[in-house]
Amino acid sequence: MILYSMIDSGNCYKPRLLMAKLGLSFITVEVSSHTGETRKADFVAKNPNAMVPLLELDDGRRLAESNAILLYLAEGTRFLPADRYERGLAYQWLFFEQYSHEPYIAVRKALLTFPERAGDATPERLAVTLERGNKALGVMNKYLENNGFFVGDSFSVADVALYAYTHTAEQGGFQLDAYPAVVAWLKRVEADQGHMPMEWVG
Repeated sequence: MILYSMIDSGNCYKPRLLMAKLGLSFITVEVSSHTGETRKADFVAKNPNAMVPLLELDDGRRLAESNAILLYLAEGTRFLPADRYERGLAYQWLFFEQYSHEPYIAVRKALLTFPERAGDATPERLAVTLERGNKALGVMNKYLENNGFFVGDSFSVADVALYAYTHTAEQGGFQLDAYPAVVAWLKRVEADQGHMPMEWVG
């Protein structure tokens, strides 16, 4: 398999981390949005949405969107619950991550750390992303006060998805110490078998 990816993207880290845990063989091809590579014709021909990650399967078929890739890879493994309700919980947190978490925590980090995004870092935008990112962290913290992981006590794709941008949230100006249950969960995620840091590319 080929994973078209970007080393400093949390969305790209998600499938890299899960594939490492699953022991899957794959090739990583760096395609950076910072330099416009994702908008070049040869890559757009592969993914018309001009974004990474993009997973190319052994038979040449392709799959985009980080959480869709996670669900595909997790099928039949410990990372996707067999129980129907627990699977629904995993989906719930995947949707939460993309709608209520990533647009604020990841975007605020990008605004503050990527030079090409500096022009978008208006005081208003920074204030909104801070407020809504903290709301997301608060929701996570409340849930984790009574649960080891996001699907009860079992590590799942939901944890992979939420870990990717949460563990670097302080680079976006979020104070994780204010969310002790989240901090404890981050440590549990990192202690799970096969964990690899974001910088690892396979």
